[in-house]
Amino acid sequence: MKSLPITIDSVRKAYGSYVALDDVSLDVQAGEFLTLLGPSGSGKTTLLMALAGFVRPDSGKLLLGDRDITRLAPNKRDIGIVFQNYALFPHMNVLANVEYPLALRKTPKAEARKRALDTLARVKLEGLSERNIAALSGGQRQRVALARAIVFEPRVMLMDEPLSALDRNLRETMQYEIRRLHDDLGITTIYVTHDQREALTMSDRVAVMNSGRIQQIDTPQRIYDCPSTRFVAQFMGEANILAPGSVRTIGGGDASHETLMIRAESFHLDAKLAGPDAVALEGMLHAKAFRGENWLLTLAPEGGQEVLVCIPSALAGGCAELATGQRVTVYASAAKVHAIPGAIA
Repeated sequence: MKSLPITIDSVRKAYGSYVALDDVSLDVQAGEFLTLLGPSGSGKTTLLMALAGFVRPDSGKLLLGDRDITRLAPNKRDIGIVFQNYALFPHMNVLANVEYPLALRKTPKAEARKRALDTLARVKLEGLSERNIAALSGGQRQRVALARAIVFEPRVMLMDEPLSALDRNLRETMQYEIRRLHDDLGITTIYVTHDQREALTMSDRVAVMNSGRIQQIDTPQRIYDCPSTRFVAQFMGEANILAPGSVRTIGGGDASHETLMIRAESFHLDAKLAGPDAVALEGMLHAKAFRGENWLLTLAPEGGQEVLVCIPSALAGGCAELATGQRVTVYASAAKVHAIPGAIA
């Protein structure tokens, strides 16, 4: 199948005085896996539903390839959709659920059955075609929903938080399964989630949304390491936003006169691990917690805000002996210190 690019051009949607989408523009490449990431109310699901045809924008345009779908009915868009609640038909068995999109498209029964069975094999549900939906586990239902979304070979797939109801271990397994399917099929995919790790793990690019706008769009690594705003920095993980002069070089001078971001896991207790260009930060140990794979320390620098420090357990020799109230110095490579433009919040 040949996937299509998506163009979102100056899309706006308001509900009374509440602006859900505020002049959103975005280009998604053919075959790309792009994630819309943000907190509740950020506009990510509204944007996805606009692409699906269930929300009509007040202004702007939506294109699949060269085709304007802004006012097109949902069933005319030929888009595969996986909803948060899966939207499976409980009165149909697994095979009938997967065959349903093909029946709507008047596919001959024998061909529809073969394609449905082939798709069930692709999502690793061989042998479950006759099973009732109610008899499936959460992970199996998720796979049925995936099979139904891809069986008719759409050129675009939309996924609205499809893993949110699964437990952590199964959710992580399904992240890799969904990405594997994407790579095998090459379908242009827009995926919605509020889970940062999910977005970083699965995506070619991530668009971070807040208050109806895209705050930043980039590769997962760039989004995490080089956030363009304070919001993105703090939303993407344990980020310390430090005022100018909060950190110093090993030689003793101020490291920067800009607002800085240092991720909690970028710090070391041993200056040698941070390298020759290390910066240092000193503070009183306010709290510590053992989290299995790491230790989380909370430092209170003099005259500054609290700083989170995450030390891997394998490198945390001496963490257990640190006492609350003790002064502690931590170090980070200069390459891990990112300046955030002060005028952007």
